[in-house]
Amino acid sequence: MAIIHKATLSPSKLELIAGYLPAQPWFIKEGAAELVGAYRFDDPAGEVGLETHVVTSGGHFYQVPLSYRGYELAGAGDWLIGTMDHSVLGKRWVYDACADPVYIKALAAAILTGQGEAVQYVDGEPEPRPSTVTVKGTGTLDGDLPPLSASAPVSGQDVTIIDAGTFRLKVARVLDATADVTANFAAASEPQGELALNGRWAGLDNPVELASILPA
Repeated sequence: MAIIHKATLSPSKLELIAGYLPAQPWFIKEGAAELVGAYRFDDPAGEVGLETHVVTSGGHFYQVPLSYRGYELAGAGDWLIGTMDHSVLGKRWVYDACADPVYIKALAAAILTGQGEAVQYVDGEPEPRPSTVTVKGTGTLDGDLPPLSASAPVSGQDVTIIDAGTFRLKVARVLDATADVTANFAAASEPQGELALNGRWAGLDNPVELASILPA
């Protein structure tokens, strides 16, 4: 469960993302970035906010996972997107979450166990807020996660690869909104299917692959 505070952010999330995108090897510099939607994972410790944004620019869709922290993440300076002032939580350090071990564990858990996004509650409101991007893993693991380690992510033309020790995580940066992964999305128990996280948002005909697990 993710708790969303009614707060003012300065700069906004979109402003931070728009400043970060042009320096990325997977970004095609065409047009201004616009938010499409987002989904969240839960940090069991309740310390790190994990929110992944889908943005569009120049007709392309991009995935930008962010982690929000109340302190600097040691060794992740190259992946710091910026800081923001949160009117409730104070100063927040915003990172590309691919370099955040809390995000790595949450993403791996979603893929391996078939979880979806975290349920979001706005502080003080009794009913959950619908997610603008829904996700689901294709795995069926019922038990403990394998040991994970976190290493510096490596970004290429359209993906970011994270070496997690036992396996590698592939995070799609440029999203193929025309691909049909409906079979994996609907039948997560398919033993021969790729272990992946698939998602969808309003206007899509079929789910899109957002991330997957590769052999180490």
